[in-house]
Amino acid sequence: MLASLVVTAMLERTREDQQFAELMKAAQTADVRAYVRLLEEVAPKIRRIVRGRWKFLGGDDAEDIVQDVLLSLHAVRSTYDPQRPFMPWLLAITRNRLADAMRRYARREAQEVHVDDWTVTFSHGSANSTSKAHVPLDALKNAIQELPAGQRTAIEMLKLREMSLKDAAAACGMSIGALKVATHRAMSTLRGALRNDQ
Repeated sequence: MLASLVVTAMLERTREDQQFAELMKAAQTADVRAYVRLLEEVAPKIRRIVRGRWKFLGGDDAEDIVQDVLLSLHAVRSTYDPQRPFMPWLLAITRNRLADAMRRYARREAQEVHVDDWTVTFSHGSANSTSKAHVPLDALKNAIQELPAGQRTAIEMLKLREMSLKDAAAACGMSIGALKVATHRAMSTLRGALRNDQ
């Protein structure tokens, strides 16, 4: 008995849900005002859902997901049945876009290389040494040959051949981030090796 009351209560449409259903039905018949009003009223709800699920997201990332949900709503608006509750339909779209965003986020994080020392990327005194110390060419060649393969490749492509990061990444199959890290580590290793040789 209690279970059937719960199901009945869930299936009953709230006044707000009925209003959304009517606005969507009007929007499906090309009523632009109804459609704009619907979007204005559901956007804050979607925003609260996204921020509630992913508290760690910054404002821009959360807003991207909200816009993605609104675009999806627009793309599939003809599939909505006005005889059915609106919010479960909208929540299904939101859940799907959140899942898509999570997959994108996971892929992006898997490709990122986190580095504590960004002097190779940003202007920093130690990264832009103006020292004119003379290093024998043979010593430099030997030091480069002693580097691990990934670091040696990064130095050869970026410093000796002066290739762009994009071109070097494409040529050697490393990500741009990995190339930056390899270059930074190689430069540190070379400085140490050449300092010890002098």
